[in-house]
Amino acid sequence: MSGFWSWFVITLVVVNVLAAWWLIWWTSRPIPREESETTQHIWDEDLEEYNNPLPRWFLNLFYLTIVFSVIYLVLYPGLGNFSGLLGWSQQGQYQAEVEQAEARFAERFARFAELSLEELAREPEALAAGHNLYMNHCAACHGSDARGAVGFPNLRDGDWLWGGSPRAIRASIARGRTGVMPGWEAVLGDQGIVEVTEFTLALSGREHDAELATAGAPRYQQFCSACHGESGQGNTSLGAASLRNDRWVHGGSREQIADVIRRGRTNIMPAQLPILGEQRVDLVTAYVLSLNLED
Repeated sequence: MSGFWSWFVITLVVVNVLAAWWLIWWTSRPIPREESETTQHIWDEDLEEYNNPLPRWFLNLFYLTIVFSVIYLVLYPGLGNFSGLLGWSQQGQYQAEVEQAEARFAERFARFAELSLEELAREPEALAAGHNLYMNHCAACHGSDARGAVGFPNLRDGDWLWGGSPRAIRASIARGRTGVMPGWEAVLGDQGIVEVTEFTLALSGREHDAELATAGAPRYQQFCSACHGESGQGNTSLGAASLRNDRWVHGGSREQIADVIRRGRTNIMPAQLPILGEQRVDLVTAYVLSLNLED
């Protein structure tokens, strides 16, 4: 906050506190008898309101609020750039609470540090913690049941874009992933898109037009096989999906597959290590592993 705005806030606060004090003092003045004893408000012809000051005990409560506000403004932020004698800040409070929570977490789950990911995936208490972390940090994209949605991979089907080993899954969660599928419309044209779509359907064992698929095969080998493999087996080093298992991140209808080929896709899995820390990443990884052990 600049010096001008700091002094503006200080002036505004001080003026308001003084104005509140003056208003209470003015309200508490005794009313001279020569003045009217009523407010001149009359109801039902003969019901009048007396013009008496507020009770002293009631006014004192307002004075106490002013005293409280002055003490608060001396101890805590509220007067421009003045941080208060206690040096309190919302950032410091947040950091202190985080450190307390981390200390309790570390004490509670210290024994998990000695377990491998495979062992954690069979440890009920670890899985309970992993499930809670998953629901807070992962379910928004992958779904509360981890079955994904269009554009977000299913985590229960054993099909992994970047590898399905415990180590690879942990790396995806910890470091994040960025997968890029370029659009091929400018290269293939409309007819080429149709042909490659039919060939892709053929690779996955789906119903397809054999003639169009045959025409799409050389196009696939020229433009797609470098990432997805000559037989469509995929490449976990690049995050290129297998085209042979009929599992589709962006939808498996003929129209959806054609649209992916035409326009491409960019998928980003944000890194969770800076948010969760090493131990929590292990617990989430163990939970995801356990989903595939169950299925």
